[in-house]
Amino acid sequence: MKKYLLSIALLVAGVIGAKAQVSVGAKAGVTFSKINTNDLKESSITGYQVGGFARFGSDWFLQPELYLGSSGGKFESDDNTYSGKVRFTTLNVPVLIGKSFGQESLNLHLAAGPVYSAILSDSRSFGQNVGDAFRNYKSSALGFQAGGGVDIGNITVDLRYEGGLTKVSDSFDQRQSLWALSVGYKFF
Repeated sequence: MKKYLLSIALLVAGVIGAKAQVSVGAKAGVTFSKINTNDLKESSITGYQVGGFARFGSDWFLQPELYLGSSGGKFESDDNTYSGKVRFTTLNVPVLIGKSFGQESLNLHLAAGPVYSAILSDSRSFGQNVGDAFRNYKSSALGFQAGGGVDIGNITVDLRYEGGLTKVSDSFDQRQSLWALSVGYKFF
């Protein structure tokens, strides 16, 4: 599956890149994430993201990114006998297809696409009654991102939602979701 997504992304990048401009930049932002579970109450935690992006095209564009991020969540049972918190450090690779509305120096844009997240590390704190149910996290996850933003000159601001397509753990059907607000600067 990963090979197919990469092949499609490279093909689209080649077609768009042959006809249009290329922008490269850096971005940083804040995330608000939680881990959705069955039968438990969830709450979000605040994290970060920092990395880079390339944008191929202007009207329609392809935007692959690579950034380091922090995400996770808190959870507890209805009777408060199970509780815990987990925080992941991830390397994220979204490949977004987008559409710009407006002029090159001032425009709104919408974008969506898949994201692959490699979990580099995790830190966990659990209540005494949790046991092994929350100790078996996977090393990667696949999800999707969708959102929009504004470009003002070389500055770009994005607000996105990310949903989990695969589980980060099979225990309690755990899937990660997050909101990300980021600011970027296009070097060229």
